Amino acid sequence: MTPLMITLFIVAGIALLIAIGYMNNVLENNKLEKARLKIDLGERIRRCGEITESFPGQLMTPALKVLLARLELNLNQRLLAQDKKNPDLTARIGELQALIAKGEAIPINNSTSPILTEARAKDVRHLLEALHSQITRAAQEGFLPASEAKHWVREVRHILVQLHIEFFNNLGQHALQQNQPGQARLAFERGVQYLRKQPEPAVYQEQLNYLEKLLARANSMVLTNIAPTENEVNPLTEGLKTDETDSWKKKAIYD
Repeated sequence: MTPLMITLFIVAGIALLIAIGYMNNVLENNKLEKARLKIDLGERIRRCGEITESFPGQLMTPALKVLLARLELNLNQRLLAQDKKNPDLTARIGELQALIAKGEAIPINNSTSPILTEARAKDVRHLLEALHSQITRAAQEGFLPASEAKHWVREVRHILVQLHIEFFNNLGQHALQQNQPGQARLAFERGVQYLRKQPEPAVYQEQLNYLEKLLARANSMVLTNIAPTENEVNPLTEGLKTDETDSWKKKAIYD
């Protein structure tokens, strides 16, 4: 065997080792990518389910319910492609397809959950943020057409405004029931200011008029409560009183 042949064998062996190492690296990366994809899809499916089940019934609509079912169906189908022998995924896909087929008749079992506290309002806002993220990802991946995605982004913003309207109204009404017109005025005032800052305030003119009336009512109650009555005695009214002798002395001085 000549030195040239030995050199060629050595080079070929090195090349083979490099190729094997490269292929192993590619296979390992593919495994990692599939595992990452499965985790990501599973997390997004979980978030879709959380929004679907936890969203307040008074803010849920058939169209939104169908959208959530479509988003979850797409994610389950993609996950099934990675895990083709999973019977749970197959069953869930069938359930979602049946729900989507109902269209506007899709059942809404979400319970009505009045927004009465700041904490509850934040919880629902977080659900809306998660929904916005799901819509954006679906559009980026080509599942939702751009026009439909833009429509739903606007709808999410609209629901967010509805959330604030309900929160400020409930907060103010509760304060009135507790005979706390000052707190009610603050709540209604926050609601009015929030609506006036909207990019399209005319869309919410009816709700704005309603909150303005409640604000005027609460403000009137506050002014009534702080106005001193004729017979009320307090440091302010005492300081304003003068007896007849002082009045006579002042008159005499000015005369």
